[in-house]
Amino acid sequence: MTKNTSLYFRIVEGRNLPAKGSSWCNPGKCLEQGCPCPVSRTATVWKTLNPFWGEEYTLHLPMGFHSLSFHVMDEDTIGHDDVIGKITLAKDVIGSQAKGLDSWVNLTRVDPDEEVQGEIHLCLELLKGAEKTSVRCKVIEARDLAPRDISGTSDPFARFIFNNHSAETSIIKKTRFPHWDETLELDLRPGGMGPSSVEVWDWDMVGKNDLPGKENQVEIPFDCLHKTPHLESCFRLQPMRSNEVDTSGNLGALRLKVRLIEDHILPSVYYQPLIHLLVESVVAPAEVEDSSALTMLEEVTTVESRQDVAMTLVKIYLGQRLVVPFLDYLNTREVQHTTDPNTLFRSNSLASKAMEQFMKARLRHVGMPYLHEVLKPIINRIFDERKYIELDPCKITLNRSRRISFKGAVSEEEVRDSSVEMLQDYLSSITEAIVGSVSQCPPVMRVTFKQLHKRVEERFTEPENEDVKYLAISGFFFLRFFAPAILTPKLFQLREQHADTRTSRTLLLLAKALQSVGNLGLQLGQGKEQWMEPLHPIIRLSVASVKEFLDRLIDIDHDIVSELPQRAVFLPSVTVKEGYLHKFKTEGPQLLSRFAFKKRYFWLTSETLTYAKSPDWQVRSSIPIQCVCAVERVDENAFQQQNVMQLVTQNNVGEVHIVYIQCKNVNELNQWLSAIRKVSIYNERMLPSFHPGTHRSGKWSCCLQADRNVTGCSRTHSVTLGDWSDPLDPDVETQTIYKQLFQGRDKLRKKYLERAESNQTTNTQEKIHPADGAKGAVRLSAAARLLAVMEDLERAHAAFQRTE
Repeated sequence: MTKNTSLYFRIVEGRNLPAKGSSWCNPGKCLEQGCPCPVSRTATVWKTLNPFWGEEYTLHLPMGFHSLSFHVMDEDTIGHDDVIGKITLAKDVIGSQAKGLDSWVNLTRVDPDEEVQGEIHLCLELLKGAEKTSVRCKVIEARDLAPRDISGTSDPFARFIFNNHSAETSIIKKTRFPHWDETLELDLRPGGMGPSSVEVWDWDMVGKNDLPGKENQVEIPFDCLHKTPHLESCFRLQPMRSNEVDTSGNLGALRLKVRLIEDHILPSVYYQPLIHLLVESVVAPAEVEDSSALTMLEEVTTVESRQDVAMTLVKIYLGQRLVVPFLDYLNTREVQHTTDPNTLFRSNSLASKAMEQFMKARLRHVGMPYLHEVLKPIINRIFDERKYIELDPCKITLNRSRRISFKGAVSEEEVRDSSVEMLQDYLSSITEAIVGSVSQCPPVMRVTFKQLHKRVEERFTEPENEDVKYLAISGFFFLRFFAPAILTPKLFQLREQHADTRTSRTLLLLAKALQSVGNLGLQLGQGKEQWMEPLHPIIRLSVASVKEFLDRLIDIDHDIVSELPQRAVFLPSVTVKEGYLHKFKTEGPQLLSRFAFKKRYFWLTSETLTYAKSPDWQVRSSIPIQCVCAVERVDENAFQQQNVMQLVTQNNVGEVHIVYIQCKNVNELNQWLSAIRKVSIYNERMLPSFHPGTHRSGKWSCCLQADRNVTGCSRTHSVTLGDWSDPLDPDVETQTIYKQLFQGRDKLRKKYLERAESNQTTNTQEKIHPADGAKGAVRLSAAARLLAVMEDLERAHAAFQRTE
């Protein structure tokens, strides 16, 4: 049994942030995972004190996860970014919320002396003699200490305190990874029973009375030493108590959604019966009104969890190469159970959520690449032109529209006329790009829409419902796929940054117009926004071309899907990630750091990391993924450069080689770290520790040790960013479905088993139609089998946990 820890969080928005240096604030965001290294960073929202981000992240975390920190930064184009404030959430706080944390949280002041920084390796021993009792503390080493000097390092020493007396280690200059290996001993004097503690300080020699800058401390209760006379462990350094006034609420707040999921994952063989029932639901579907494992899952799925369940199911059926029949099964039930065509797919049903997740899946043959190919050129044009566009009379600001005319002041009518002209131009370009993209649309999406079209056409045969078969497709295609991407391009990776206020308004108006196109113009003039009326003619003109496009879209052979790879796996022929990076030049004479990194184009697959001077360059070098034993960040002090990572490899004879690579920003760094860790996750020779510095001038810059082959001074990390392109993990995904079923098992047992047992006596004395009896038996059989599988999984979990 293995343990899987995942952290899902959404950084929604901020409010009342303080201005920094001027009346505006440019807040960016960093995320930390109980360590000083940022795991991710949102895009910057410029010139606002109430920013909206709406960015979502998933982290796969190691067992040692303790806390999560959010730092709000004021991005500065010149000099260093200013820190506005922070929020720190302990693991226990996040985990105590069954449905996750969803609230506004106040920012607090950031003080470097109060931050949790690094850990220290100690060995404590209680020595009891005839005449005295003493405590011996061996201070072995520390790692990941905070940089205190302008050089990015520290001059640390440790102080052992016990019984109101103290002893200190030697000072080790210019390192954040000191290795002392010194033993300190203090006597227990009469009446002394207090705790012992170890503090780490940064030595400083500025002025006569200047005290050393304090770092952090570890406190060990005396009772612990009585229970365990010999205690050796790595301790996290905790912040020292501060007397500063609490600034909570004065620095603004963030709205966060955070959810922690920790699961014990059983071996694959235990999940096969549940997988079999899920597969059986779509391979050999029963009548629409009959129950299956899939329909019973929907019955016990809450509104809050439905999106996660839908995403998990899409992954499971992709892995089983059954995503098309899976979607057809759900869509058929949705259509058959809908009486009013105007409400079709309008609810948050499992079918609606599964279709959304399927279309957003960032797989090689689904969704996101197609979206980028169609929309990116026009989105880039809108961002580049940055025109002032407004139709709402209540929001037109004439002083913002001076670029429209050089003849002086302009009227509201001129602003509207100009806005209508530009919006028509943009909307025409978007519509033309979409209706001309039949050949670009992934075949698996086209087949899915073809089946949906057929089910709706068979269900709603009345002449007045002629358009329902088109609306069912366009509702997903335009309203839930293209329109949201136009509204927030950053969230769909169409742009690296959020739109400014002017561009954001243009995108909002275009998204509204495209939604009307997707509705085939049926609701034009019915809403409150009558000022959109100037766009109605062009929307109505697009209806015929949209219908023709949808007819061509579903004109595809169903069997073509069986020939396409649907599973999200890292195949050797598939490039997982690619792009320009800077590689450190280790050959030849040593250069200054800024000249030693040469620009190269990199390709990452499951087998190799390959690089060349350009994408078209024929001469390429490759690093086998099977030789990778660590991929980690590099201290900024090592090269005086930011966003550098190291790829540590080991050949068949045990020789270690390190490749240093620089990324353009922290997000790109984290994406490459995550991608390489994922493709090398099953390598057998992964290192437990590494050197975050470099070996130069005969010693490591991090821990100052001379031996090039000495064991690393910092632990390696396994944090990865969750993404749709991740390899499928059927065990983890099936465990998620089991947990959802387990929470609703009482409801299923009461509905299908207890009711059947209570009615059994009555039914035996009544004459029942054979067909009704058969259907009841099918429902009972499906429920009984599912509940039996759940009981087996529950027993397996209990058995494995007892052996841990």
